[in-house]
Amino acid sequence: MEKNRILMISEKETFLVRVMIQKTTEAGIDCEFAYWSINAINEKWAGTNLVTLYMDEDVRPGDDVLRFLADRMTDDGIQIILIGSANEIEHAKSRLSTDLIYKSFIRPMNNAEYINSVTDMFKKMDAGEFRKSILIVDDDPNFLGLVRDWLKGTYKVYMANSGLQAIKMLAKNKVDLILLDNEMPVTSGPQVLEMLRSEDETRNIPVMFLTGKGDKESVMAVLALRPEGYFLKNISKDELLANLKDYFILHK
Repeated sequence: MEKNRILMISEKETFLVRVMIQKTTEAGIDCEFAYWSINAINEKWAGTNLVTLYMDEDVRPGDDVLRFLADRMTDDGIQIILIGSANEIEHAKSRLSTDLIYKSFIRPMNNAEYINSVTDMFKKMDAGEFRKSILIVDDDPNFLGLVRDWLKGTYKVYMANSGLQAIKMLAKNKVDLILLDNEMPVTSGPQVLEMLRSEDETRNIPVMFLTGKGDKESVMAVLALRPEGYFLKNISKDELLANLKDYFILHK
């Protein structure tokens, strides 16, 4: 497992910033400083899974830096902690979407409270609480297990080998996306989709079909059901992960 790593970004590496980095490192979390320029942030970005932006003396990063941060965090699925005065924090919040901001701290700040917050966040992250959840529905246990193995390092994965089992599972668990086999016996994928859309609790869950048929007629029949999309079952692991990542970025 990769070690958790924080990128501490500020206008300059002040004594207070160095103390925060030291306390974070003592807590067993890698922490590195970067000046708030695009080049400096980009140079230190690799391996980062949480950003802390420290603002002081009413000096704020430029809008170009905040846009760059927003794009990188969105692409990598990570969040930011804001530290500064009330005005500085509001300035940053007005330029970052709410889902990117994990927590904010008004200066002067209690370092122990900050460390407790980041430690708690990483525990939740390691437990998968911040991962998107996907339900795979397929009657083929080999394909079901294969796709689960592909996704489990990135997403919280649930499995069901029939439409009925999927409906029962969704009564107890919320998911962000369903990958649904189109050609299942007993209850087909289109029938399962119809059942999902007939219930208030499940009608808005996005569904992507999994299909083994790539001919034009079959594809058009799948698309006529108006799913969020579809994947051919001969898709590669890398292609599936890339497509899912793009989907969740576009549907934040």
